[in-house]
Amino acid sequence: MDFRHPFITNPRIAIYYGLFWGVAAVANILVLTISNNFNAVEAIVQVCAFMLSFAVIGAAIWYVIKFSTLENNSFWRVVFAHAIAASIIIFIWMYFGVVTIKLFHPDPVGWFEQNRMANGIFTGYAMYTIYVVFFYAINYYNGFKEKLRSEGKLKALVKEAELHALKSQINPHFLFNSLNSISSLTMTDPEKAQEMVINLSQLMRYSLKHDQNEKVSFKQELENNKLYLHIEKVRFGKKLNPSFEIDEKSFKAEIPNMILQPLYENAIKYGVYEATDPVDVKTVSTMTEKGLEVIISNTYDPNVLSKKGEGIGLRNIRERLQIIYGNQGLLKISDNKKEFVVTLTIPQK
Repeated sequence: MDFRHPFITNPRIAIYYGLFWGVAAVANILVLTISNNFNAVEAIVQVCAFMLSFAVIGAAIWYVIKFSTLENNSFWRVVFAHAIAASIIIFIWMYFGVVTIKLFHPDPVGWFEQNRMANGIFTGYAMYTIYVVFFYAINYYNGFKEKLRSEGKLKALVKEAELHALKSQINPHFLFNSLNSISSLTMTDPEKAQEMVINLSQLMRYSLKHDQNEKVSFKQELENNKLYLHIEKVRFGKKLNPSFEIDEKSFKAEIPNMILQPLYENAIKYGVYEATDPVDVKTVSTMTEKGLEVIISNTYDPNVLSKKGEGIGLRNIRERLQIIYGNQGLLKISDNKKEFVVTLTIPQK
């Protein structure tokens, strides 16, 4: 439990507290001099002896609040603790006030008779009650803020865990397909298989290198995916025609790493696998008011029977966008039965 006084942890509260009592002291001095016929010195002595001294002594009530919270104590135990603390604080306050008055007031006996000690004690208990309400409010407000901070940290940890889980789904999925491609070339074309292994190792090194950094430059991400396309180009030859129209301004844009690879994987899986004619896989990037816009499209033959449906890759991208940007609508898909188009918008700060 944090026992630090709010006047120390939050200097703004201490400043407002001092301003409040400063204004109240000036007002009280004016009332005493104008309405009660006190001279200025007597009014200042009285205000310092009782009003401002309680402002100082009353700050200690915070520690009574912290040691007697309702969460850890019964109601009557809290009431008893405050009754004891109030009596001690009021005794110290009254003792200090009486000594101060005797030191500075020319007729202290007359002053005490005039102002009645009983009223002073009653005022002390009333002030103590106000302080208790004030400090309990601060205590619960600080607790509420701490709870929000804890929930924020917990959400961040959950997001991090979810991202790692999603990435662990993406990488094995890609690795499985790439190894199948390499396997198919091992016997028929060992040189191309070797080339694919080299490209694959560079691709996996990129993935592992940025495992702890969820965002990279678009240029890095694009170069990484060119490695992937090169791997598949070796396998499919002329059937796969990748092309790029890249706005140089988009190179520096930040993008979640490994988020484009499932899009290329889908374009090849649903456009190239069963195709007999060349398939164009086109990448266009521009910077818009909404951020980086990446459009990846692939032509396909609608008469060729191929696997339908939205795979794990696109679903994972939507989930990653939801986790990172809170908006899975940043991924849009269109299909005119000849061309499949995916538009990805990545907000920039």
